[in-house]
Amino acid sequence: MMKTTQGKKGLLGKKGLLVLAATLLGGIALTSTAEARDTVLMLPVEQAMKLPEAKTQLDSNICFVFGNTPHGDVAEQHGNFVTNKKTNAFNKSDEEACRWVMLSALLSLQDRVRSEGGNAVINIESFYDREPMSSNDEYECHAGMLMAGVALRGDVVTLR
Repeated sequence: MMKTTQGKKGLLGKKGLLVLAATLLGGIALTSTAEARDTVLMLPVEQAMKLPEAKTQLDSNICFVFGNTPHGDVAEQHGNFVTNKKTNAFNKSDEEACRWVMLSALLSLQDRVRSEGGNAVINIESFYDREPMSSNDEYECHAGMLMAGVALRGDVVTLR
């Protein structure tokens, strides 16, 4: 003969379901809060440009000019371009992730210079969330728990 128990709904019962639901919702809330971190860092361009990978991957024949730093005469303009790069920030310091993603943004601009037939990017400024921030020696990086991002905007030109 089969016995049944009265008053319990399923394997967990009412209290068990409430505890499980609260645990899951709490975990989702904590995860959402942690992932939502958006630390804004202003970092030196020079540090990113001195990375060993930058020295081997950035073309020395392409000039990167930040802010209103003086540059040579413009022989030809090829357009204004934006790059928006993200990188995995997991298990990296914010600064390390930011330097890495900055290099990625510079490489993207370098590819654009090559495809447009120029030799420089001038007036480079940070352009995160379409908000310009111009500096001759710093860039803006946004770092979270899992991702870091850099957006740059600049004019691709041919300098004399």
